[in-house]
Amino acid sequence: MTKKSNFKDIITFGFALFAMFFGAGNLIFPPYLGIIAGPSWFVAFSGFTIADAGLALLAIIAIALCEGDIMRLFEKIGKGPAILLSFADIMCVGPLLVIPRTGATTYEMGITPIIGKGTPILIVVAVFFVLTFLLTVRPSKVIDIIGQFLTPFLMIALLVIIAKGVMSPLGQSIDQPMIANVFQRGITDGYQTMDCFVPLAVGAVLVLTLRDKGYTDPKDQVSILVKAGIVACIGLCVIYGGLTYLGSTVSTKYGMDAQQSQVIVNITQMLLGNTGKTVLAVAVSLACLTTSIGLTSASAEYLSNLTKNKVSYAVFVAIVCVFSAGAATIGVSGLVKIANPILAIVYPPSIVLIVLTIARSKVKNDNVYRFAAYVTLAISVLTLLSTKVSALGFVTKLPLGNLGFNWVIPAIVAGVIGSFVGKKNIA
Repeated sequence: MTKKSNFKDIITFGFALFAMFFGAGNLIFPPYLGIIAGPSWFVAFSGFTIADAGLALLAIIAIALCEGDIMRLFEKIGKGPAILLSFADIMCVGPLLVIPRTGATTYEMGITPIIGKGTPILIVVAVFFVLTFLLTVRPSKVIDIIGQFLTPFLMIALLVIIAKGVMSPLGQSIDQPMIANVFQRGITDGYQTMDCFVPLAVGAVLVLTLRDKGYTDPKDQVSILVKAGIVACIGLCVIYGGLTYLGSTVSTKYGMDAQQSQVIVNITQMLLGNTGKTVLAVAVSLACLTTSIGLTSASAEYLSNLTKNKVSYAVFVAIVCVFSAGAATIGVSGLVKIANPILAIVYPPSIVLIVLTIARSKVKNDNVYRFAAYVTLAISVLTLLSTKVSALGFVTKLPLGNLGFNWVIPAIVAGVIGSFVGKKNIA
């Protein structure tokens, strides 16, 4: 491969990764975060970007090192726990949370702003997931065409909105943030996008595509994916920063009770009128559809492989679409509430294993993975329970607890202890 072809592939894959990452949550959370953070919008944006783009980049590196196989990423903690954790991650980015959110967002940001709330959400999500099923079970060039043109179009549209909002601010920020810990809220909302799980779900496809392009050496695959990931993450950071800032400029107009999915729609209407709002609605709807198709395909492929193809890919596509359509009727806010406790448990051990996989050349004992992951899981569960059981409040006072990372030090200590337990892994 020549340097010229390498550069072209890096840019191509970078835009492809951006398209995979940029779904419903990426549009919903930053503007609302800007509203409630007010003058501290940059601090909130920093936390959000670390938990979203930062972790997504780490996940890209880790899954590339595992040649796209999610089970290789988690296998060090044991076969059973690895299956459970990989299943939980795929379900979060699949039919449990993210796929339903694409349908709900299409209704709230794509349909409602144009024709109002007269059309029941059930009808909209039914049509949405019928289209998802048809374009997933029998892939066509329509998906590629939409993907090739949609990402630049949506990115340009958002940049126009951001530029307009920067040059002609809609207002001034409130004097004080509406929440106590702005950075931690940014981390929590960054988790909500679940972009960290996307590379784990589509890693096999990415690696296979690279092989088809002639990148057969694993080192070359890792190099291309990491550079492409940096391109994608830079794009995400620019958009996130702009959207969070826009939210801060309307913080005197909206409170914490603002409907998250409507904030960017209302900002766009104020900046560019009904035409801008309509263009945004169409772009968001198409973006949600392509995200739904990609994640439905990845989820169905994973589930079919999990059953050793005893249940076909097509059957799982149908199951994912039906389940997601039902879950989407809860609405975006409802799905966000459901997601919070699930992600609080699933994310930390996944992050630990991603980081350890990147550092695997230095880790000579599988018990490092096991001890660190299990202790992290325990701390995460206790932290969640502490909201209901006051006696468990001590876990929130652990080091870095004020930043939402109270599991980090226990994970490090557990990993160090694990390195002295049992035999070293020679393989």
